[in-house]
Amino acid sequence: MEATNIVDVVGEFVNLRKAGVNYKGLCPFHDDKTPSFMVSPARQICKCFACGEGGNAVNFLMKHEQITYPEALRWLAKKYNIEIQERELTDEEKREQTARESMFIVNEWACQYFHEILKHNVDGQSIGLQYFRSRGIRDDIIERFQLGFALTKRDALSNEARRKGYQDEFLIKTGLCYVREANTQHPTPNTQHPTPNTQLIDRFAGRAIFPWFNVSGKVVAFGGRKLDAATKGVQQKYVNSPDSEIYHKERELYGIYQAKKAIVKEDCVYMVEGYTDVIAMHQCGLENVVANSGTALSVYQVKLLHRFTQNIVLLYDGDEAGIHAAMRGTDMLLQEGMNIKVLLLPDGDDPDSFARKHTAQEFKDYIEKHQTDFIQFKTDLLLKDVTDPLKRSEAISNIIRSVSVIPDNLRRTTYLSECAHRFNIREDALVTTVNKYIAKDKEDRQKERERAQNGQDEGQQTAALQSDADLIVPMGLHTPLEQTSAVERLLIQMIIRHGDEIVFENLETEDGGTVNLNVAQYIDYDLGCDNLSFSDERYNRILREAVEHSADANFKADQYFMQHPDPEMSQLAATLGIESHQLSHSFEMRTNEGSLRQQVQHLILDFRMDIVNQHLKDIQRQLKEVGSDMMRAKELMEDFKQTQELRNALARQRGSDVMV
Repeated sequence: MEATNIVDVVGEFVNLRKAGVNYKGLCPFHDDKTPSFMVSPARQICKCFACGEGGNAVNFLMKHEQITYPEALRWLAKKYNIEIQERELTDEEKREQTARESMFIVNEWACQYFHEILKHNVDGQSIGLQYFRSRGIRDDIIERFQLGFALTKRDALSNEARRKGYQDEFLIKTGLCYVREANTQHPTPNTQHPTPNTQLIDRFAGRAIFPWFNVSGKVVAFGGRKLDAATKGVQQKYVNSPDSEIYHKERELYGIYQAKKAIVKEDCVYMVEGYTDVIAMHQCGLENVVANSGTALSVYQVKLLHRFTQNIVLLYDGDEAGIHAAMRGTDMLLQEGMNIKVLLLPDGDDPDSFARKHTAQEFKDYIEKHQTDFIQFKTDLLLKDVTDPLKRSEAISNIIRSVSVIPDNLRRTTYLSECAHRFNIREDALVTTVNKYIAKDKEDRQKERERAQNGQDEGQQTAALQSDADLIVPMGLHTPLEQTSAVERLLIQMIIRHGDEIVFENLETEDGGTVNLNVAQYIDYDLGCDNLSFSDERYNRILREAVEHSADANFKADQYFMQHPDPEMSQLAATLGIESHQLSHSFEMRTNEGSLRQQVQHLILDFRMDIVNQHLKDIQRQLKEVGSDMMRAKELMEDFKQTQELRNALARQRGSDVMV
């Protein structure tokens, strides 16, 4: 972190211009029209004053590149040529890591091999490149997705891999090749090494190649499309890599690496079915698109998308298969808190063909005009031309079942009101139905937990406990969220900016000595006298760590927190530590010890006043609910009187008018 220059890091992704002592540019995290993204070289932090995103260099990389904290550190270490010393791995961990890294290395080589064949080999150009160009795919899109071609010879890749020194074991483990018995067409399962009686066969021979990149950009698998029309009905059109140690199909989404920045920027993702749908939409100009490649959506894929956005549009063609695909993942998406829209394209069109016939703006306009929320989609689908009361009841029950899995109580209530209006059914009847579904889900989770406790499935116990933590609040019960007060925020801002600065010198202690108190120590001492703490545990942690490190010789609060190893803490510090408008050094207001002490003392009094006022409100609420219990009412009135006196005393200390 000391070697990092945040202007250099952000400057690799954002065009920055000098603005006083800082730099400004267009925010990469939202559709910024005027430069609102500020980078402070003095504080080594950045912040957007439109959308609020910001932090130090690590926070920026994690958000922009959608990588983990260790990956961001490695990115910085590579940029500044710093060697990272990690903990010593066990022998087993080393073997596993070596095997995984070897598989990634083999896949990366294979991706380059297929791509070079496509561009420079005679067959690759005449067959593979011709296929992509017949689909209207431009060269820049071919490069972006690293599309390739596999030669028709069944051992071309394996022979080249061996010549390059890659081991058969990893060609097989990645699924690039498989072993079959000599002179037969039968694969030999679970074989990692060929024998004299077996052959190593290229899985994707003669196919157009679509590499799969995971979210961090590593090649985890391949998809291959057969091009020879003569084999129609004999061989599969598409062949995909089998599951391996580095690839699980239910956990990956095609195009996520190329789409992640656009998804964050647009705060929306389009879900399509196939490779060519993703590629055609990118070429059209819509880059926030991924594909699940014909498989049912999994919870892993939904959680992966939720890292980038909670808004999803299911974009399928309007035939029966497209309708079925749209229906499959709806409830799972709702359960994970996603906002769902559905768009079925006109008959005869899929996203690929539609994108090739329209500009990005035309496609966006069509989506905006024709997309429907999931209730309307299900209503149109399940209730169309239904007149039989029993079938209508079953269809409505199906729709309400989907509503019941929505975790957010307010959204669920809104959908129920809309359903009541659409179906002309009393809302309380729908509420009763939803509560039955919620109760049934809770009962099922309880049964799962009991089965796990009985040892039938140890893995289910953790899953049951985790799902119970997300249990839906029953209709009509609302838990108010505790709001962090502005005064708390200002106090923590004071600790981050000035926590190490001395505000009291040579204070006498009980043993006759003297002590100096800095901002953090004084706030901790004052609040500790009455066992007061902040409502936000992150704020308590900041105060605690500032006090703990106050004895360190070179402790600087702003540097410590803005370069904190916990990304959440450093991002919070950056958010509180930078102003939207900063004066040049010559015009900055100098804060002396006396004025700083006065600011801190005034903020602490404000904080105490907030607590007292909140207590008065609580007493008033209890008085309204006390009923005929006169003894309890008398106790509350006495408490109210004493609290009022305390409030008035605080007001006098603040120099304010007494509020009676």
